Amino acid sequence: MTERHKPGEKCRDSGIYPVVGPRGARTGDERTVVRDEPFPPTPKPGQGYGKPRKTRH
Repeated sequence: MTERHKPGEKCRDSGIYPVVGPRGARTGDERTVVRDEPFPPTPKPGQGYGKPRKTRH
């Protein structure tokens, strides 16, 4: 199963997260999210966040 995060969920690891569609395909958008902060809203309903490129913070 692929890693998927919902908007508003608390982020466990800082990183650059791709926005993914309802079926898990990347949309081309990315968001930088800092550890212990909530994931921001997505551009469209049904989208979420996929596996990140980890960063240090």
